[in-house]
Parts: sequence; C-alpha cells; structure tokens
Amino acid sequence: MKAVGLTRYLPIDHPDALIDLELPKPLPAGHDILVRIEAVSVNPVDTKVRAPKDKVEDEPRVLGWDAAGVVDAVGPDVTLFAPGDAVYYAGDITRQGSNSEYQLVDERLVAKKPASLDFAAAAALPLTAITAFESLFERLNIDKLGADAGHKLLIIGGAGGVGSLAIQFARLAGLTVIATAGRKESADWCRALGADHVIGRDKPLTEALAEIGLKHVDYIFNAADTDAYWAESVAALKPQGKIVAIVDNRGPLAMGEMKAKSASLHWEMMFTRAMFRTDDMIHQHQLLAEVAAWVDAGKVRGTLAETVSPINAANLRAAHAKLESGTMVGKLVLAGW
Repeated sequence: MKAVGLTRYLPIDHPDALIDLELPKPLPAGHDILVRIEAVSVNPVDTKVRAPKDKVEDEPRVLGWDAAGVVDAVGPDVTLFAPGDAVYYAGDITRQGSNSEYQLVDERLVAKKPASLDFAAAAALPLTAITAFESLFERLNIDKLGADAGHKLLIIGGAGGVGSLAIQFARLAGLTVIATAGRKESADWCRALGADHVIGRDKPLTEALAEIGLKHVDYIFNAADTDAYWAESVAALKPQGKIVAIVDNRGPLAMGEMKAKSASLHWEMMFTRAMFRTDDMIHQHQLLAEVAAWVDAGKVRGTLAETVSPINAANLRAAHAKLESGTMVGKLVLAGW
C-alpha cells in the first residue's frame, strides 16, 4: 500500500523530511478495524513529532492523526462497525498514523462520519473536536446542557482548528465566548463561528477585556502558548476559575496567584485514553458520534479551509510548512491517493 512517512527527523524543507513509501497492507485483529483512508488532515502534533532530532527509525514511521475513510475489514472482537461503514477518527499516537492507504485503529476511538460531510470535510474534525470537547466538558466541567449558560469563556487562539470548534461547542452550552485573534482574517473567522467578542493580541488580556466591559472571566482555554499567556491569564481569571491548556509549558508556571484565587489548571491531551488504554476509552467513540450528530443537525459547522490532492510526500511537506508558518486559519486537508 502507499504511505508517507519518515526514517529521520529533519527540517521540513529537506526532501527526506517526509518520503513516499510502499508498505504491507495490515490485517486487523482484536478490536481493530482496517480503514481505507480517503482523506487526512494535518495538525500541530504532526509537525512536533516530525521536528528535527537525533534519532533514526529502523522501520519507517507513518504520521497523521486525523482521518476519514471506509472500513475495509474488522477484527474478531469488533462490534461497532462493519465493512463499508464510513468513519472518522484521530487514532492513537503510539501506533502508525493515518498517512497511508490503509490504517489499523481501535474501534473504540472511531465513529461513523457525519453523513452531511464528504470525506475531506470530515477528516478536518476528529482531533480538534476531541480536544475541544474534552477540554470544555471534561477538564473544565462545563455543562453541555446549559447549566453554566452565561458564564464567560476566553479562548486564546480562536481561529485555529481547536479554537474553531471550542467556540462552537461553548456557544451550544450557552456560554459567552471571547476569542483572541491576531489578524483581521482570523477575527472574522471567529465571529463567523459565533464568538461574542474578539480581542486582539496587541494588549494585555486584562486591558483588552476591560475594553469590552469585563474584569474577569470564569474559564480560560489556552490553545496557543501556555507560557506566553500564563501571567496574563491568571490575572484575567475570576477567583475559583479554571484554566485548561493544550500546549506544553517550556518553563515553570508561577502558582502563587492561582493558589490565592483557589483557581485550577487542567491539562488536556486527547491521546491520553488511547496511550494508556483507559477503562473509558470508548468515550472517544461516543463523543465523536455526538459531534457528528451536531454537525448533521446544523448545530456545528465544519472547519475545513483548504483541500489539496493527492496525498503524497510532496503535498504533506508543503502542508507541514504552511502549518509551521503560523498563518493557517481553520484546517488543511489532503484527499485521495
């Protein structure tokens, strides 16, 4: 089967940073399903895993943690899917990724794709949907059904893939959403997705919030840079408020004011359930099914911004380079082999 992968970790402008491969078609066992990949998306995790380091893989490593496709075969323990089902998922970072014609993935991490979306649009959603859903409704413990309606959520990095869905999920829960955006294009995107307010990055958060009549917010979702916004976030957070972060911190985070406010910091890593094979791993199947229902009901719109064909090393290198440039709004998808 065709695949794109690496054996060395190189800068993206190196022609061997990602290479075209021919690999054996795998066979499913246990709870695995074998998916014929129709479309894949790129995410910051792809570029972070691929980033230069002194390591050489004995066998090619395939990246990619966003996919939509069709079930080709199933393992003997599979109960949720059958061959021919159209599915979408993010998968498991400890296994071979989705940048291949066929991929094995545990059925408990997969859901049927939204019927209203084609494969490209569906592939733009899973990783960011899981991250936004788990961050808001599990880490911050916001009530999906509206019990926290009116509470104020600040999303740092509203125009990215995760922020784009966090805006929409938070609005479904009745929250007042404030998003940060650095460019007019990004600000327009956030407003179109339902953000109540968009603030720039040229002022401290407390100053920008004051200009829209807010002293504090109840929740902060940092989807951009944990260190750079830490002190400002703590200052902008309401006493007993909550922060969720998805980007690793590079240095120590001062906790004195967090303690004084009895505030809490929560980390979100959407691969946790797959990495540790937690007892509730099937929750990712369930939440992706719920997101698909929201999409099909018109409550959530897709975040696909650009589609490139075919799926090959050259196009994936270009996609990684664009993501690393920091200019992406929405999601970039590659479709077809």
